[in-house]
Amino acid sequence: MVLGTALTALGAPQARAAEAPETAARAVNDVSRYCTACWRNARLPPDCWGDCTQEVLSRLLQRIPTANWDRLLQTEGEERQEFLRAIDAVKKRTQRGLKRSCALGGVVKDPRDEHERELAEEREAVRLAANEVLSARQQRILQFSLEGWSVQDIAEVMRLPAERISDEKYKAVRKLRAYLCGPGKALES
Repeated sequence: MVLGTALTALGAPQARAAEAPETAARAVNDVSRYCTACWRNARLPPDCWGDCTQEVLSRLLQRIPTANWDRLLQTEGEERQEFLRAIDAVKKRTQRGLKRSCALGGVVKDPRDEHERELAEEREAVRLAANEVLSARQQRILQFSLEGWSVQDIAEVMRLPAERISDEKYKAVRKLRAYLCGPGKALES
C-alpha cells in the first residue's frame, strides 16, 4: 500500500498530471497480481510473496517510469523485458536463500533415498539368487521380463517358441521364490 501511494507521488510532474491516480493504482495492482502468480508457480512459500513483490516494485521504480507501468503486461518491449528480469532475479535470490535456510545445520533426509536403497538391495539379492539357482537362459528371460519385454518379444529375440519362454519364466520365478522365501512360503503365494 505504501509503495502504491509512493508511485503516484514519484513520476515526473508532467507524467503525474497526465496519469490519473486510478490508472497508477490499477497498474500496481496488475503487476502485484502477476507477481503473485509467478511466486505461486515458482513454489515460493506464500509468506514471502509480499516481500518479493515489494522488491520487484522497488526495482521497477528505479528502472521504468511509472507512466509506462500500465503497458508492462500488454506489450513486448524493453520495459516488459526489464519487468521479467526483475521477477526472475527476485525469484532466484529467494530460492537460493530458501535452500541455504533449509540446511538447518545438516542434510534433510529424503524418504525416497531410503526406498530406492531398499529396492537396490532387494534387486541385488534377487540377482545373486538368480546366479545361484537359475540357468543362464532363465536369467536372460527374467532380465528381459524385468525390462518390460513381452513373452512374444523375448521369444523372437531368443528364437524359441513363446510357450517355452512362458514355461521357463514360470519355473524361474518359482525357483527364486523357493530359494528366497523358503519352500513353504513359495507355495502360498
